Amino acid sequence: MDFMYYPQPLSDLIVAFSRLPGIGPKTAGRLAFYLLQHSEDAQELAQTIGAALENIKQCTICGNYTEADPCKICSGERRDKSLLCIVEQPRDVVALEKTGEYRGMYHVLHGVLSPMEGVGPDHLNLSGLFGRLEGICEVVLAVNPTVEGEATALYIAKLLKPFGVKVTRIAHGLPVGGDLEYADEVTIARALEGRRQL
Repeated sequence: MDFMYYPQPLSDLIVAFSRLPGIGPKTAGRLAFYLLQHSEDAQELAQTIGAALENIKQCTICGNYTEADPCKICSGERRDKSLLCIVEQPRDVVALEKTGEYRGMYHVLHGVLSPMEGVGPDHLNLSGLFGRLEGICEVVLAVNPTVEGEATALYIAKLLKPFGVKVTRIAHGLPVGGDLEYADEVTIARALEGRRQL
């Protein structure tokens, strides 16, 4: 996108939008022009972003985003405190909670190991994990089935081995309603590995 025709503040706004994930230069330009034409929406967006940045923090126990510390899950009376699920991002907690199937505790890594991007163990929220293992019977690794996610899962499993805690990995495979003929080989292999008796 050629910015020489735009005033500098507009160019800066477009560049700022284009840094967001999934937003290319054309969409960034559309968003910027929309906000300039709808100043009430722009003001509301700015206030909402400011309020979120001011009021949302990380739970000091699990690392999830929260208004109150500890978060509702960590302070919940009805949670299974013997079960700990490790996830990549706070949005993964929301995805698991929506199922209504998991009632244990969480630990949010805020990323995965990625040497290509310079993300090592020191960049992940691992420091508080080992202090949380007392009373934990099972740790569920619920990181995404990517190369980085698999490497992270193996790394954490190796770190947890001396603690004698059971470490499991969520199953991967075919989605409900999916067709075998359209699935890739890795997905089919995972579905076979995760098979269970009926």
